[in-house]
Formats: sequence, structure tokens, C-alpha cells
Amino acid sequence: MQRRPIRSFVLRQGRTSSAQRRAHADLLPVYGVPFSPSALDLDRLFGRAAPKILEIGFGMGETTATIAQEHPENDYLGIEVHTPGVGSLLKRIADGHLENVRIVQHDAVEVVQHMIAPAALEGVHLFFPDPWPKKRHHKRRLIRPEFVALLASRMKPGALVHACTDWEDYAQQMLQVLSADRALENAASGYAERPEIRPETKFERRGLALGHSVWDLIFRKI
Repeated sequence: MQRRPIRSFVLRQGRTSSAQRRAHADLLPVYGVPFSPSALDLDRLFGRAAPKILEIGFGMGETTATIAQEHPENDYLGIEVHTPGVGSLLKRIADGHLENVRIVQHDAVEVVQHMIAPAALEGVHLFFPDPWPKKRHHKRRLIRPEFVALLASRMKPGALVHACTDWEDYAQQMLQVLSADRALENAASGYAERPEIRPETKFERRGLALGHSVWDLIFRKI
């Protein structure tokens, strides 16, 4: 019998606002990309040749929309499973007239495995992935050796993977896993300073005000 894969997420029945529902219904056919077991032609998807950045788990889309607006020279493919967040980012795309963002509402592991061609990406963002803080749930954490190796295979030489978390033990695990991958090298000495390209979110500012820390990690594809 085939074993079910361990998911890095659980679909929660969170509240979806009427604006998010409308955006999801009206705009997903415009800016969404259905899951497919074959690799995307990213230049064709965006209608141009430009650096392609993968945004994994964009939450409510605040950071993704801000980065895309500040960097129109790049194209951003965002992955998220939760409908409220997808609806929220779709609304931000429409409000900001952002033509450089597309969305896949599906499991990130399957998207990277099947829809992203080898050496297709200039960068990967993994901002505040679910920390699964209970020890028995650590196996659900997204940053694991097999997934990092898969990501690295989809990155061009010189491409950057940028991860961050506000959970110290997850930061330590991230550093250990990323450092162990032979296709990657640390672009900093240990943890990196927060780069300007990553804007602070409301959630992050609230945590910093409470004395929480955030750890950024930036690794380069060799």
C-alpha cells in the first residue's frame, strides 16, 4: 500500500471575507495557475523574459505584493493553499495593477516537483513558514533535506534562497539543513541581516515590539 506523504500544512477553516471570496472567484481565473503535472514555461506564463522568483507560503500576500510592486523587473510565482490568503493577494494584485504576480493554490512540494523546470528560478522566498512548534510535528516542517535539494535543483547557478522565521529552534534547523546541501553556500556568516528587499510585516513588527527575534538565512546556488 502506498504511504501518504507528510504534508507541511493543514487546511484550516479560517474566515474568508466577502472581498476575499469575490477576489478568489473573479480573479483566480485571471492570475491563477491550475496545478499540472508538467513543467510551466514561465516566460510564456508572464509574457516576457525576466528573473523568476518563487514565493512559497505567502500568507495574506502583504509581503509578496509589496516586493512585486517595488521590483517590477522580476516576476513572482506565489504558492499558497489557504483560500483567504489567496483571495487577499488577488485583491492586492488587482488594486495595485500588478502584472508580475501569478498564483498556484496547491501544495508547494508538488508544485516545485512537477511544475518548476530544473534551473528555472533566480530566487526562492520562504518567509515565516509554519514552524510546527510541537516536537512530534517537526516532521511536517517544510525545510527538510529532501525539499531543499529539490529547490536547489530548480535554481539557476547564483540564484538565492531566502528563508526567515521567528522560531529560534526552527532557525537552527534551517541553518543546519541549508548548510548541509552541497549545491548551496551561505551568502552570510551564519544568519544574515534582514535585507531591504524583505519588508517587515505587521505580524513581524508586533513580534519585535514584544521582544521576539527574527532570523534570516540567505543561501546561494553554487
